[in-house]
Amino acid sequence: MPFPFEIAGTEGRARTGVLKTARGDIRTPAFMPVGTAATVKAMTVDQVKQTGADILLGNTYHLMLRPGPERMERLGGLHKFMGWNKPILTDSGGFQVMSLAGISKVKEEAVTFSSHIDGSKHVLTPERSIEIQADRIGADISMQLDQCVAYPAEKDAACKAMELSIRWGARSKARFGTRETQGLFGIQQGSTFEDLRRQSSEQLQEIGFDGYAIGGLAVGEGHQAMCEVLDYAPEMLPADRPRYLMGVGKPIDLVEAVYRGVDMFDCVLPTRAGRHGQAWTWDGPLNLKNARFAEDQDPLDPDIACPASSQYSKAYLHHLIRADEILGKVLLSWHNIAFYQALTAAMREAILHGRFKAFRRDFHARHVSN
Repeated sequence: MPFPFEIAGTEGRARTGVLKTARGDIRTPAFMPVGTAATVKAMTVDQVKQTGADILLGNTYHLMLRPGPERMERLGGLHKFMGWNKPILTDSGGFQVMSLAGISKVKEEAVTFSSHIDGSKHVLTPERSIEIQADRIGADISMQLDQCVAYPAEKDAACKAMELSIRWGARSKARFGTRETQGLFGIQQGSTFEDLRRQSSEQLQEIGFDGYAIGGLAVGEGHQAMCEVLDYAPEMLPADRPRYLMGVGKPIDLVEAVYRGVDMFDCVLPTRAGRHGQAWTWDGPLNLKNARFAEDQDPLDPDIACPASSQYSKAYLHHLIRADEILGKVLLSWHNIAFYQALTAAMREAILHGRFKAFRRDFHARHVSN
């Protein structure tokens, strides 16, 4: 394995540790800000670093359309291109198989896309996905190409997608080979069907990956259904490798997933919410457009070591959002990423000192999730 995974502490199924990579350590539980098109929206790289993020996520589909994988390689790869010297994980493009179903076609050999930008045709095989991620973009962690189904899914459709994902996983692994400084994660699929997820997990482990993701959630099933899957899905994966829950989620989702044994997360929610005037806090989300903040001189959170969280009043943020000033989107995005990093840091600390069950209970008592 190119990346040692050292578990420093556990409490129940929750664990905290460090995934060691050539570009730096990833402390788990970890939240990866999403840098879809070589940028975390409305934030500079320095701002993202200041929040405490150890790793970013890049989007293969968007980067292969703009600026293009071969150009990315000529420009030195994604790290150099965007000025980020820490680890990067790239998704495989598989999520777009589902989200862009109207302009994509899935066959055994490949998925064919019509670009949402200009309508041009693009063919993505498991092998091409790995080439783009590992060789052109230069990701530290690449993801196998998979097929994700939306919720609710008929069992037959979920089974076919899961089995195709296994075959694509084997092809992804064959193309990836063995590398000293880069890793490859497999993706468990199976929708909300326990037997399908068990089959997926067993076959992924036969192929052998550096880490394992839980895919096919955060696709419309809701918090309760997600938790029901997480009651069994993480423990089907190897205990000595990192477990990554893709595309999740709200703060309460992270807490419940960590409680059930998940180590890594990504989601566009923090920056998307920030661009629309919403700030996430320990007490839940705040809509800064609301008139009740017009003269509120308190900061969002004085205890978070982020200027956006501690140095600007809610009244000022309310003004910026109501005036549609760009700075408002920047500051709220910055705060939200800082809050998510503070949340994962608090969970790491709680697990390490045997206080996570109490942390979870107190979080539920205080946090109102909308």
